[in-house]
Amino acid sequence: MRVMRRDVSFSQLDFSQIIVRTIGILLLALVIVGSVSTLVSGRYSANQWFNFIVSGVAQGSIYALIALGYTLVYGVLRLINFAHGEVFMSGAFTAFFLADALARSGFLDAQPIISLLLITAFSAAISTGLALALERIAYRPLRRAPRLVPLITAIGASFFLQYTFRGLFGSNIRVYPDVEILEGRIFGIDRTLVVVFLAAMGMLAALYLFIQNTKTGRAIRAISEDLDTAALMGVNVDRVIATTFALGGALAGVAGVLYALIFHQVSFFMGFVPGVKAFTAAVLGGIGNMPGAALGGLLLGIIEAIGPSLILDGLGIPAAHQLKDLIAFTVLVLILIFRPTGILGERLATKRV
Repeated sequence: MRVMRRDVSFSQLDFSQIIVRTIGILLLALVIVGSVSTLVSGRYSANQWFNFIVSGVAQGSIYALIALGYTLVYGVLRLINFAHGEVFMSGAFTAFFLADALARSGFLDAQPIISLLLITAFSAAISTGLALALERIAYRPLRRAPRLVPLITAIGASFFLQYTFRGLFGSNIRVYPDVEILEGRIFGIDRTLVVVFLAAMGMLAALYLFIQNTKTGRAIRAISEDLDTAALMGVNVDRVIATTFALGGALAGVAGVLYALIFHQVSFFMGFVPGVKAFTAAVLGGIGNMPGAALGGLLLGIIEAIGPSLILDGLGIPAAHQLKDLIAFTVLVLILIFRPTGILGERLATKRV
């Protein structure tokens, strides 16, 4: 009887799940072996690890801002907006022309703070406008369609925007002008990284307060709970959903300028990889969870910054830092295998926490 029961229980196991779990365990084993080998060897100093973490926090702050756009839209529509990476790209790419004009005129050097505020506002305005256009043209007509239809539309919109910008502005990489006020270090940290982190945290705090303490924020929370019931209670669904896209677009626009301040260059293809990584961050924290998206972005940035040195160097992989994207996607695979709901769990993006 016991043998028969064991046979039955084994036959009920999903073989594909066993394979996936095995792969996940092997990946975890490689991570542990590589990390232990690097730490034992002592090849990096404490100051180097500190610099890795600081860089990762700044990069993760940008991922967090983009990830919130995914989370907000998912919270109200249960839609993964894969065109959001191009919304991020559009603001930074278009704002380059304003930044270049200000630099050529000398205004950027004479009034750097005002110039940065103008560039950031312009980028946010462009990204917000594009996000609203996507919602109105691509997503609103498909709101009652099966989920696969708007998902495919989002992928199509992503490619459309990429090659529209390529056609309009060319495929050349544009180099953002240097900002003299951001040169130098504060307490041993690059000023640019400090500004990026503080700006990102300020935007995250402002968004949270807006969602939790305003009438529009309550309407967004109501729609995320139940769209149809919210409509019956008098909530203007179309306007609130458009506002949600606008918020995500504005955050992406700000993130685009912060990205340009760190890497000093933009291109028509710049939104793809950060967009995918921001989606990874949203999944890592818990898709649909606003604090989770912020936490996931910061963690992913740190993991990506220290991962090549900590894990890949320990495994003896040459040119480890050229494979940092591998770290991000490995994290995504492991999360989907062992914790598909994310660190904080999948929940509504606008629910009170």
